[in-house]
Amino acid sequence: VGTAQLIDGAVTSAKLGVKNTPAFRAYTDTIQTTSNNTVTKAALNLETYDTDSCYDTSNYRFTPNVAGKYYFNWVAQDNYTGSAATSVQIFIRKNGSDIAENTSNGRSTESSGHYETHTISTTVAMNGSSDYVEFFLHFVGGSGVIWRNNSDRQFAEGFRIGA
Repeated sequence: VGTAQLIDGAVTSAKLGVKNTPAFRAYTDTIQTTSNNTVTKAALNLETYDTDSCYDTSNYRFTPNVAGKYYFNWVAQDNYTGSAATSVQIFIRKNGSDIAENTSNGRSTESSGHYETHTISTTVAMNGSSDYVEFFLHFVGGSGVIWRNNSDRQFAEGFRIGA
């Protein structure tokens, strides 16, 4: 393996031939309430950034316009005002099918007002035309379960990592 010396000493994605776009980060500004044992799409209606206008804030879907492998990260924080859910799950779906899942079980002994953050990441190939990714929430048991709002409590992000 050889090495290269850059004249100006700066390493940039352009010099390395890497372009990590399209890229997006979406979040919600409202508390989302979901029903017990019902998988619900996360209403991520605002963007921190969307480099190529591939994230749709009306249907909460990322449809990249460049084919390649993509990295996705999904974070959701739950809270409840009644009793704790016995199981909480978040999902990432590609074209309607689960590609990643995070499950938290055995929370029924926690007290009201407890917050829990759920995180999941994955990589997946996207065709750059019709493939899309969406983000989902689910809980079983408990009462008064809500999904917190704000750009650091419920957000999804993704970017192209290669061809």
